[in-house]
Amino acid sequence: MKFHTEYLWFNTDKRREYIRITNKVREACKKSGIQEGMILVSAMHISAGVFVNDNESGILTDIDNMLESIAPFGPDYLHHRTGEDNGDAHLKSILVHHQIIVPVTEGDLDLGPWQEIFYAEFDGRRKKRVIIKVMGE
Repeated sequence: MKFHTEYLWFNTDKRREYIRITNKVREACKKSGIQEGMILVSAMHISAGVFVNDNESGILTDIDNMLESIAPFGPDYLHHRTGEDNGDAHLKSILVHHQIIVPVTEGDLDLGPWQEIFYAEFDGRRKKRVIIKVMGE
């Protein structure tokens, strides 16, 4: 079995952003040389996430609105007693989750016809990273 690891670094301009990373994950897959296996994509920070969905502005806005309605930005989280103001970002990360696994078939990502991979930033404007771990043969 072969393994290949890459890191993506992000430092977003906004507090919340959704960044399509499908091509970067695909590039890591191609570099790995595997034909069959899987790729783990994981946000390495507790106020970010990774998810698979449609690359359509309406659904991305809907996702953002849903997350904001469930875990709104505000000063009323117990976490804020630590001096932080990002309690909502921690909760949003749990809702989208911090990692995904994507199958690899015949040397490429085996995604559905509309599926794309996204990095979700919920407390941006500072440097964060994502790990891409390719595993297979």
